[in-house]
Amino acid sequence: MPIKLPSSLPAYSVLTNEGVMVMDEELAAHQDIRPLKIGLLNLMPKKIQTETQFARLIGATPLQIELTLIRMTDHAAKNTTAEHMDSFYKSFADVTDQKFDGLIITGAPIEHLDFEDVSYWNELEQIMDWTQTHVHSTFGVCWGGMAMLHHFHGVPKHLLENKLFGTYRHTNLAPASPYLRGFSDDCVVPVSRWTEVRQPEIERAGLPILLGSDVTGPCLIEDPDHRALYILNHFEYDSDTLKQEYERDLASVQVEGSQIAPPVGYFPNDDPAQKPLNRWRSHAHQLYGNWLSEIYLTTPFDMKRIGQERTDLRG
Repeated sequence: MPIKLPSSLPAYSVLTNEGVMVMDEELAAHQDIRPLKIGLLNLMPKKIQTETQFARLIGATPLQIELTLIRMTDHAAKNTTAEHMDSFYKSFADVTDQKFDGLIITGAPIEHLDFEDVSYWNELEQIMDWTQTHVHSTFGVCWGGMAMLHHFHGVPKHLLENKLFGTYRHTNLAPASPYLRGFSDDCVVPVSRWTEVRQPEIERAGLPILLGSDVTGPCLIEDPDHRALYILNHFEYDSDTLKQEYERDLASVQVEGSQIAPPVGYFPNDDPAQKPLNRWRSHAHQLYGNWLSEIYLTTPFDMKRIGQERTDLRG
């Protein structure tokens, strides 16, 4: 089954050309089935790239998905045109009365700031609290996941001396988890961050770690009481996203006269002249497909009932 997108959204033509099943609103209206209503709170500067990456993953399942793009109410996007934002996005203020089967909160390139120093932190706290009464399952990604861990559990983020940057192997720590159904014993995940959360602090919060690495630490964390998953790395990345980040950082540090190492384990033979291979795509689709499957199996058919009981997804 397809994902429902406006036919004029850039992601529509990109995904159609890739063979992803995409449906416009007119065709979807003729289907006698309730689609899953998924929100994407997009905090990344490259809005179009990010919305396409997530639409690709959630549009690859046998379920009809209705995707709503959400922005912070008073925070203006600097890297995406006002026309695009006005055409395709709703502010959080516009959707506060709506209910969602799922919500993705993306990362944001503001790791160096304390959470409370982020200009839209107060509204984001309202959104995180709102998920408990208006969203069946929330997926926090990278900084978005760290923000939820901090808000709900007081788990701090720690600045790193060096950027964790590359593709790293992660161990499947919970093979019986429905979110890791079909996963191998280990998998490769793209990592790009200057901060970390630490395993002892996650364990003290009583949260199970589903994927982890001896090098990069916890990756996928479940929060049953808040019906949430937190992933601190980037399964959604395109094949060349790390390459783009490397070239951006390289251009920046060359001006300063310093150097930057290529992303670890990413380029064949660690040679930036070679085309990177995507070694995480299948697990990315598996994870987001499993998340949507759990939502489909547990969300109330009557959306008014979403969030009425503060239990885990299978409670």
